[in-house]
Amino acid sequence: MLIQSINPANGDVLNTWQTHDKEEVGKILDQTHKAFKEWKNISFSERSKYFISAAALLRSRKDQLAELMALEMGKPIQGGLAEIEKCAHVCEYYANHAEGFLKDEIIETDAGKSYVNFQPLGVILAVMPWNFPFWQVFRFLAPTLMAGNTAVLKHASNVFGCAIEIENIFRDAGFPENTFRTLLISSDQVNVVIENPNIKAVSLTGSTAAGKKVAAKAASLLKKAVLELGGSDPSLILEDADLELAAENCVNSRLVNSGQSCISSKRFIVVKSIEKEFTELFKQKMSAKIMGDPLDPKSDIGPQARADLRDELHRQVEKSIASGAECILGGIIPEAGHAYYPPTILTNVKKGMPAYDEELFGPVAAIITADNEEDAIRIANDTIYGLGATVYTQNLSKGEEIASKHLEAGSCFVNSFVRSDARLPFGGIKESGYGRELGLYGIREFVNTKTVYIK
Repeated sequence: MLIQSINPANGDVLNTWQTHDKEEVGKILDQTHKAFKEWKNISFSERSKYFISAAALLRSRKDQLAELMALEMGKPIQGGLAEIEKCAHVCEYYANHAEGFLKDEIIETDAGKSYVNFQPLGVILAVMPWNFPFWQVFRFLAPTLMAGNTAVLKHASNVFGCAIEIENIFRDAGFPENTFRTLLISSDQVNVVIENPNIKAVSLTGSTAAGKKVAAKAASLLKKAVLELGGSDPSLILEDADLELAAENCVNSRLVNSGQSCISSKRFIVVKSIEKEFTELFKQKMSAKIMGDPLDPKSDIGPQARADLRDELHRQVEKSIASGAECILGGIIPEAGHAYYPPTILTNVKKGMPAYDEELFGPVAAIITADNEEDAIRIANDTIYGLGATVYTQNLSKGEEIASKHLEAGSCFVNSFVRSDARLPFGGIKESGYGRELGLYGIREFVNTKTVYIK
């Protein structure tokens, strides 16, 4: 089977890839399983050296890798450079902390000695999306491999070039052969990989629909899954918020990666007493952003990753407008370019509209009016998703209480937009998935938490 990589800025074919067939996939899984038997016995200090080397290679190749992302999925070049730096950081973070995170935990019981230790599981499958084609993979690989597992990657078909470059980095960093491998396969082949007895668990970042399919398959085989899925994150702008700060952060959050981020704020829930002032500031700052060639450092927004995704986003906008939403900025597909969509703001958004109920995976902001603080919290939680949430208020104790006790999401921030951080656990609830990546909790997902009891 042939899969093409298309430049979303102009529609040009970048490359054509021959997918691995079932026999080739089986051979790779056998090789990574064999590599696991050796890798699991390598000390943490030795594994760390490989990841330190990988971090150095990432930084030395950052210009090349950022350009590849711009070409394959349209990421503005400045965002690509930042993504590669973040990948280098997560490699260094787990190189320095994995041993401490997985050290034996002594538990006092009636035994002469009892403790919990953490043992790797084997080969872990990663099914990863196109929107952060390096970061999503490295945030999985760094803790998973440092824990002693080996891994295989099924990347999104429009970023196979990125997938191959990731494998090149691991090879060039000196990792033992087959510690990590890329599978060039279609989505239709994922179930066959999960069924393979060498695969012990699966991690997926992607849509809720894709997550449900993978979760069902893994569950049928009693294999663990970690799922980071869609989101329709709310930002609550309360009456006492610093509106300049809130508007600046909300625009930046909404336009991260040209609006294609699971954890970017998508619903802006504004208390009605300040709605007019906030909306004017928000529109002003959104209008100032530059949409253009992702290879141009001046571009804030590039194209959407694929034309079909752009078209689906526009359908959601048009359907919301037909249901009564007002478009005060954007909302029109540009004549030039292949998959571009402009920064867009919808107001008067109500329940029942796509802009209220669905994930808008692009540079479209939905402004929703709340009667008061209590109503804002209700609206924020009135969603099938639960990935991230933000509250803006100058009363920090109130903001902390809302974030810690009342918002239904895996990550809740006060006066700052949600982002992932190697030091903090990351993941969602409800239809945003389950399990955690990053931090202490991320590295303990794909290990056997083993009780050892000696009388």
